[in-house]
Amino acid sequence: MSKDRSGAGDPARTLELLWREPGYGASGRGPKQGLTIDDVVTTAIGIADTDGAGAVTMRRLAQALGVSAMSLYTYVPGKAELLDLMLDTVYRRMPRTEPAQGHWRARLEAVARDNRALYERHPWVTAACSSRPPLGPGLMAKYDYELRALDGLGLDDVEMDSALTFLLGFVEICARAAADARAAQHESAMSDDQWWAANAPLLARVFDGTEHPTAARVGSAAGVAYGAYGPDHAFEFGLQRVLDGLGVLIAPAGGSFGSGTKGSSEEDADEDPGAPPAVRPARR
Repeated sequence: MSKDRSGAGDPARTLELLWREPGYGASGRGPKQGLTIDDVVTTAIGIADTDGAGAVTMRRLAQALGVSAMSLYTYVPGKAELLDLMLDTVYRRMPRTEPAQGHWRARLEAVARDNRALYERHPWVTAACSSRPPLGPGLMAKYDYELRALDGLGLDDVEMDSALTFLLGFVEICARAAADARAAQHESAMSDDQWWAANAPLLARVFDGTEHPTAARVGSAAGVAYGAYGPDHAFEFGLQRVLDGLGVLIAPAGGSFGSGTKGSSEEDADEDPGAPPAVRPARR
């Protein structure tokens, strides 16, 4: 797995760092410096926000902090573990909106918009996410907070997790599409309008609107409404359809905030009550 994606490092070492277990900062490598892990992580996030996660190298990070590259290994084992710390930190610090109304749609819409804002604030997060997220305090607090938007709606625990995963997956797809659109504009040095204006004469020569009348009509209407691709339109339209779909699941369950939940599945009832929970946060 690429070191620019979450979960590529030593999981045991990463968990020690994420949860600040005793001895988490001891490595014996390089001279001690007057920094903290939070200093290192915050600086790395700043570099990634500006130039992407790929720009976060130990050499560049050391230069930004005014220390030697070797001294950074006093704080983190390497780039992979550092990335997990960066992700967990942005999850912990992300603003969380409390909607004015308590309706489940308003709560889930707030969750979706908070996550979209996270991706816009930290564009590198979309590329860094994987199916093995950093199981740190930031992620777990985020997961717990977002699940509460679905609590009390009559869904069982598995349905709650699945519904949240569905919602966050939609937001991530939109964020990736928006990032691709920005990258295409940057690489071509042309806005969408400029690109279409430059290529319109060629398209007019090769495309026969009478042969594909539906595509011609709909494409023309969409182009007038929001251009070649409208990230905002795609998000707003899709979010309402996602909420409509979750409403089909929630309504038969008798969902209204404050009602009782089904609780855990029957299989959970047979588990050893003394065993630690197998927490699997919704994919980020």
